[in-house]
Amino acid sequence: MLAFTDEKLLNLLIQYNPWWRGVPISEKTSPPKRRIAYYEAEKMLLHPSLRRFVILSGARRVGKTTIMYQLIQSLLQRGVPAKSIVYLSFDNPIIKLGGFESVLRAYRNAYPTEERCFFFFDEVQYAEDWEAWIKTLYDTQPELRLVATGSASPALEKGSAESGVGRWSVLKIPTLSFYEYCDLLQLPERPRLEAGIQPTRLHTMDKGDFSHLMAALSPLQRHFNRYLTVGGFPELALSQDDAFSQRMLREDVVDKVIKRDILALFNVRNPLQLEKVFLYLCMHSSGIVNMTTMSKELDGMNKSTLTNYIQFLKEANLIYISDPVGVDGKGVLKGRPKIYVADAAIRSAVLMLENAIADAGETGIMVETTVYKHIAAFYSAANARVGYYRRVKDGEKEVDVVVELPAGRILCEVKYRENTHVKRTDAIIELADDERANVLGALIITKRAEDYGVAAHATRTPVVRIPAPAFLYLLGNAEKEGDAARM
Repeated sequence: MLAFTDEKLLNLLIQYNPWWRGVPISEKTSPPKRRIAYYEAEKMLLHPSLRRFVILSGARRVGKTTIMYQLIQSLLQRGVPAKSIVYLSFDNPIIKLGGFESVLRAYRNAYPTEERCFFFFDEVQYAEDWEAWIKTLYDTQPELRLVATGSASPALEKGSAESGVGRWSVLKIPTLSFYEYCDLLQLPERPRLEAGIQPTRLHTMDKGDFSHLMAALSPLQRHFNRYLTVGGFPELALSQDDAFSQRMLREDVVDKVIKRDILALFNVRNPLQLEKVFLYLCMHSSGIVNMTTMSKELDGMNKSTLTNYIQFLKEANLIYISDPVGVDGKGVLKGRPKIYVADAAIRSAVLMLENAIADAGETGIMVETTVYKHIAAFYSAANARVGYYRRVKDGEKEVDVVVELPAGRILCEVKYRENTHVKRTDAIIELADDERANVLGALIITKRAEDYGVAAHATRTPVVRIPAPAFLYLLGNAEKEGDAARM
């Protein structure tokens, strides 16, 4: 390993930590708007009795570093001594090559203290033996608190399951929800909502109150298309150049992850093959993946290689994998997952779909992708499984999203089109009326602002129709309210 003097490393740390010199953190670096994930991270970091290190995992440009700086600013405002807060990025070659031991030695020699310190490590997965070092820090320095980020989560998840047991928790940072997008842009159409509104319980509202709620949410409809186009990336959402934002998605989010992050973390012998796999998955987003078909269409690529590449892309936060689940005791597809790109805008950017929103078929894929992402993120910290249902002998019997909770199931079917007529024989209707399915709530996601209400078919669990923007906004509002809220 290359040797770096304490002086050189300390100078680098001083550059990374301007608050040591009394320089305030700029509003651009630490914007006033806080994401829901920020409050979760803060709760973990400052918990009075439960000491846990926090690992923020998510795609590039979702705002992990921003959350770090917001936490640092909050600590400074709470009166924590500036030199007790240390930020560094292992994306920097000097820090990466210097290693944990050298950097920490330089800091401790310059600022010896017995007070509680707060360490912030950016892109920690690039540090050699990071799990061992963080474990050592946790075990040997009881006053130390730590937050780390990583754009690719394989090592993060593995480390949490092994060395990190009882030491750190991995907090997944998805792209902005539609609620967070509206909040970030300070859209004047955002309605004030009463507490405790659950999308799956809308059927219990008086018809007048239901209509009033939908009317209050309907102005958000006109912002929804842009959200689908630019995606949930804070910097890009705030940009006025949507075409440039799409280019940034390709270059900064996708290319760097595939051509750098994954190659650095996995033994990928053929990067071009990996790119082909991701392109294929983008073209088939929201579709069921048949590995045999996929292998043939990718020039006979080995199935084991395909499986590995799909897992790499998932762990790099570029895709979601939705597995089939049983609901009614009848046979379901096995070994055929649905694949969703992590954000609908990524798919459009990669496929260079200039005006995807004008194509009904493409828009339907974008909305289903977005709905799945929101539900998966909503339940990421809960004891829940999020998949889909499709009957083996009847391919038309399908429900796009199924949430399995200890108490029962929630069903969600996306019908983002002008006509959302639902037949008595549709899967969501049959399952909502099937006692064996134990359905807690059932939703049909629609397109038109006026397409809402309880489905005409009487079922054990009423099936609620709700426009996509309204559903996503209500889900974000429930998430903001905390763990007590339910979908």
